[in-house]
Amino acid sequence: MQAIQSIGVIGAGAWGTALAQAGARAGRDVALWAYERDVAEAIRATRENTAFLKGVRLADAIRAETSPEALAGCQAYLLVCPAQHARRTLSAFAAHIAPGAPVVLCAKGIEQGSLALMTEVLAQTVPHAVPAVLSGPSFAIDVAKGLPTAVTLACEDQGLGERLMAAIGSATFRPYWAPDLIGAEAGGAVKNVLAIACGISEGKELGRSAHAALIARGFAEMTRLGLALGARRETLAGLCGLGDLVLTCSSPQSRNMSCGLALGRGESLADILAARTAVTEGVATAPAVVELARRVGVEMPICDAVNAVLSGALDVDGAIEVLLARPFGAEAD
Repeated sequence: MQAIQSIGVIGAGAWGTALAQAGARAGRDVALWAYERDVAEAIRATRENTAFLKGVRLADAIRAETSPEALAGCQAYLLVCPAQHARRTLSAFAAHIAPGAPVVLCAKGIEQGSLALMTEVLAQTVPHAVPAVLSGPSFAIDVAKGLPTAVTLACEDQGLGERLMAAIGSATFRPYWAPDLIGAEAGGAVKNVLAIACGISEGKELGRSAHAALIARGFAEMTRLGLALGARRETLAGLCGLGDLVLTCSSPQSRNMSCGLALGRGESLADILAARTAVTEGVATAPAVVELARRVGVEMPICDAVNAVLSGALDVDGAIEVLLARPFGAEAD
């Protein structure tokens, strides 16, 4: 089958810019669409995304664009806007994406209100596209600098998955194919909420034992929800589930963990978010995760506690008290 040579990256935040760099490093022609005109202008003038990914010179093969029309004709697309803006953004691009073109969903979240996964949002807005999901333990700066990174690329058609892996993969950016889109999406969405919990624990100085327990019990919550939605257990135990969870919960470089860290130290959510230019996906995803879990009858006490803190229903100490007061039970539950 024909190799994919041209890639449209929809979203020029840190992760979108890093993926554009990965595509260019793999030898592709990359069109990077920026919602903010000043971001595109800075890339054109300086070859650097000064707003979201400072200090990385971008490849000449990346062209910065500000109109959806400029990405028409690309052979594949990466959607890298925040999850809560995916529906609006995809709707703007729908007429410019050719029938049968693959759209790789790189946003990690669940849509508030509809409780739709990003594959469902894509099916409703661009039904003529072929869905794929890219997720895994990957910080944007590492990928942009060419540091070794491995991720999951989920796509039902293995042949298409292999073409997509070849289009963006390199010696240092290593996609692994999986057929399970739901597992890749569930892992990526839930880990952001759990990272806030781990940050809160760190901020409250609850110790490394508590941190490890949150990761392990959080992974149990992720697995329960994923399986209820139709995911495969082995997908959740891989790069896009457990792998991403470990990275995001273990470094303040994660926007979600650093948000929790600040909450644990007593800062208000409003002040934390006001000081940021980039989106902290776990904040918007938490209420959707909790509501979706209730809909499918899955218990997720850690995610419940995080959502209670973010919504103001409980303060940090109250949420910790609720978790520690839970009755003892079997680990497999």
